[in-house]
Amino acid sequence: MDLIESINSFVNGIVWGWPTMILLVGTGVFLSVKIGMPQITKFRLMMKTCLGRSRNGSSGKGSVPPIQALATALAATVGTGNIVGCSGAIISGGPGAVFWLWVSGIFGMCTKFSEVTLAIRYRKKNSSGENVGGPMYYITDGLGKSWKWLAVIFAVAGAVASFGIGCLSQISSMVTAINTAVTSFVPEAAEKSGIISLAIGIVSAVALGLVIVGGIKRIAQAAEALIPVMSIIYIVCAVIVIATHITSLPSVIVSIFKGAFSPRAVIGGTVGITLKNAVSSGLGRGLFSNEAGQGSAPIAHAGSDTDDPVEQGLFGMLEVFFDTIVICTITCLAVLMSGVGIEYVTGDKNVLPIDAFATVFGEKFGSLSVAVSLLLFAFTTMITWSLYGVRCVEFLTGSQRFSGIYRILFVAAVVYGATVPLGLAYRISDTLNGIMTIPNLVAVLGLSGTVTDLAKEYFSRSKQ
Repeated sequence: MDLIESINSFVNGIVWGWPTMILLVGTGVFLSVKIGMPQITKFRLMMKTCLGRSRNGSSGKGSVPPIQALATALAATVGTGNIVGCSGAIISGGPGAVFWLWVSGIFGMCTKFSEVTLAIRYRKKNSSGENVGGPMYYITDGLGKSWKWLAVIFAVAGAVASFGIGCLSQISSMVTAINTAVTSFVPEAAEKSGIISLAIGIVSAVALGLVIVGGIKRIAQAAEALIPVMSIIYIVCAVIVIATHITSLPSVIVSIFKGAFSPRAVIGGTVGITLKNAVSSGLGRGLFSNEAGQGSAPIAHAGSDTDDPVEQGLFGMLEVFFDTIVICTITCLAVLMSGVGIEYVTGDKNVLPIDAFATVFGEKFGSLSVAVSLLLFAFTTMITWSLYGVRCVEFLTGSQRFSGIYRILFVAAVVYGATVPLGLAYRISDTLNGIMTIPNLVAVLGLSGTVTDLAKEYFSRSKQ
């Protein structure tokens, strides 16, 4: 077991280390320059296309409206990483990590645009008539059959990693937040946290099972219904915290930009946070949150009923903007502006958002508002990642026969993650989650010419 732990730790340091982060951000920069910075030059078109798209009419059996495909992808990207992940970035990298989080979001918008465009361009129909697509398909059909081994690596990593990022980490954060909220109202409940955790796991597993058994149609409908609710609840609460402490905004903005290049000048030289910490924490948490370059979201977008790859690519670009530039920024500002004491390097990322909200809503309702937000964020992430896992298994086996078995295992993992310390199982899933990015980025870079040609043709038509 120690040997497995050591091997996993070594590989994790590579796939989530500087080489991968440079590859991820570098890909975003390369694509942005090649396509013409669409996240800036086509921002207005993106908003007009995505927010002005009509939902009227019914989609075919195997597809969903573009806005539902976006909601499904957002359900995965807008997760616990937007709350506890952002707090973790600040603890590890100081205020300057927020600047690098923005960098990951800005260039990640173009990466996600390219991924989603390719997902629509190379998607297929499965035996049930559903639209299926993602890196495993644009690797095989875009790069060529000789690259199928790379698609297999992605699918294997995605199928296993879905239990980590898409299930175990989500239910664990949910259980922690709910137990904290319950204890703030009923202190004696701390002695029965195990029973509460089991109850949360069982209820979540049943609810999850009822949604995912209906396939992409029901998952998309659930995502479309929950995303606005959970976003509004969290954003309103966080904005109230920000507004209450608005006088501290100028100093916080200064600390973000100053700390991005000189962390010690902001938080002191004895804390131990260096420029490397600020950059790696900001980029890492941003990429973990918006999943740009990871290849997961294109699987959801492939289910759209749109016939134009670039049009859905704009929805992908909006996804990263909303996840990172909007929600992650709101979280970071609420924490930094609230004035709560931050224990850099050693702080508890789960408690920090609760402390920030408590400065306005009090300890009880502060923890309750964060718990409700985390519950919704985690649940929607789980329903979409179950779809990602199913699609990966379907690609590997060439049929849908094993989809039911995968769903049963995924639901069972919810109860496991709620009641048992995650340990090595989660760390291995986290490593596999990082491995997914490499095959995907190879394909995105290799097919960047296809994306550029499709984008130029679409943007030319949009002008007319």
